[in-house]
Amino acid sequence: MSKKILAAGFIGIALGLTVLWKAQAADPEVGKNAPAFTLPDTAGGKKSLTDYKGKYIVLEWVNHGCPFVQKHYNSGNMQSLQKELTGRDAVWLSISSSAEGKQGFHTAAEWNELTQEKGAAPTAVLLDGDGKVGKRYGAKTTPHIFLISPEGALLYKGAIDDSPSTDVADVKTAKNHLRTAFEEAKSGKPVREPSTKPYGCSIKYK
Repeated sequence: MSKKILAAGFIGIALGLTVLWKAQAADPEVGKNAPAFTLPDTAGGKKSLTDYKGKYIVLEWVNHGCPFVQKHYNSGNMQSLQKELTGRDAVWLSISSSAEGKQGFHTAAEWNELTQEKGAAPTAVLLDGDGKVGKRYGAKTTPHIFLISPEGALLYKGAIDDSPSTDVADVKTAKNHLRTAFEEAKSGKPVREPSTKPYGCSIKYK
């Protein structure tokens, strides 16, 4: 095989990998419409983003095997936020993008048991086993949080708070980015910090 053919082959592989990386590295822009999706829920139905038009929507990427997620659930922080925001007419969708056979993957029945065991109160738990929705949102970690306006625009994306640790005690002193963004938007103010760097465990994509 000639050197030219080999070189062309390597260039083709490199270009292919670049295209694949770009396809997987979506990064939706704050202020623009949030990417639409439809996913199965753990109750045997399907949920679409458009089902909740007119309401604030929180997307929470979750994996209960992740110590950063455990910090927020073991402290009761995540459950408290879920109840607080849904009590104010927001929708909370917990999304699992863990692939089958990887940490964080559970069947619908197992998710229902986990949700009850944790005392979690999302509007629904959605299953994204092929990872397409997670990659469309550029979701990188668990937890990774997104807030969407009643009109469908992305208002906030990033970390749940400013304390990137696994220490439960840090929850009490942390600034909660999600609550702040929700309060500002709900009051008709612009979200002052619409994007932060997410922290946590990498999402276990397919």
